[in-house]
Amino acid sequence: MKEYILKRLGLLVIVLIGVSIITFSLVRLAPGDPAVHLAGEHASPQVLENIREKYHLNDPIYVQYFYWLRMALQGDLGRSIESRDLVINEILERLPMTLELTLFAIVIASIIGILAGVISAVKQYSIADYGVMIGALFGVSMPVFWLGLMLIYIFSLQLGLTPVGGRLTTGIMLERITGMYVLDSILTLNWPAFVDSLKHLILPGFALATIPMATVARMTRSSMLEVLRQDFIRTERAKGLSERSVIYKHAVKNALIPIVTVIGMELGMLMGGAVLTETIFTLPGLGKYIADAILAYDYPVVQGFTLFFATLFVVVNLITDIIYVYIDPRIKYEG
Repeated sequence: MKEYILKRLGLLVIVLIGVSIITFSLVRLAPGDPAVHLAGEHASPQVLENIREKYHLNDPIYVQYFYWLRMALQGDLGRSIESRDLVINEILERLPMTLELTLFAIVIASIIGILAGVISAVKQYSIADYGVMIGALFGVSMPVFWLGLMLIYIFSLQLGLTPVGGRLTTGIMLERITGMYVLDSILTLNWPAFVDSLKHLILPGFALATIPMATVARMTRSSMLEVLRQDFIRTERAKGLSERSVIYKHAVKNALIPIVTVIGMELGMLMGGAVLTETIFTLPGLGKYIADAILAYDYPVVQGFTLFFATLFVVVNLITDIIYVYIDPRIKYEG
């Protein structure tokens, strides 16, 4: 196991270097001049030149890349051209919001997706099966921005059940510890803040969970159908075990490997893909942060954000591989 982890960490370095090169190149090829955006279209040539010199924009692209890579290896992702703050500080400041939303969404997607997939597989070709598959197709096809707006219109504007956006209602105080409001309210035993912060998470959480929920449901159904055809399932039934015991104690456990893989991949993608959700619900997370940075031609932010989440995505995949061993002890990793 140790040799396998070391090997994966070595591959992680190669992947991150590749990601950094591609991102750095694509950002530089994008139309627009960050110096003009920062100083304004009517800025003098001298002012523009000073800005380009300050941010090394006049250097050859390979010189800019190695300068940025050297700083990144020291934990310095540069300073935002727009705000002048350190990129790493801005990322860490907004990370708890995105992490809270992502974890909430992946929990919803996992619970509902696995349950729906199991029901669909057990009742294959029934009305429940067709209903789950139609719902999964609906979830995969639904544009997140449209779903988010519809959820706001129905549950916030028409029914008044949930807030329109934001993280906490004005007037409710909460001591910040981790930056994740639901967790902070539990740690401080602030139950009004807990209920309010949870209400603010419901709509964006469900909007963000629709696609992974559908993906998990379809994968669960496929994996369960394969397991239910195995000889050991027929043996368990022949022993006289109840159908519930056969399904939930034996079949589901053996079907978990591909399901965990999908959940791990979806978790990584949700962390970097909450742009539309956070924008629609006015959540101050990393999704909205990177969207604003792209529009502002803020090179250091785009590069730092991409490298940060590429690292996070690869680490999540490594953790997923390690979890396999605990799900199925027969799995052994070699270096």
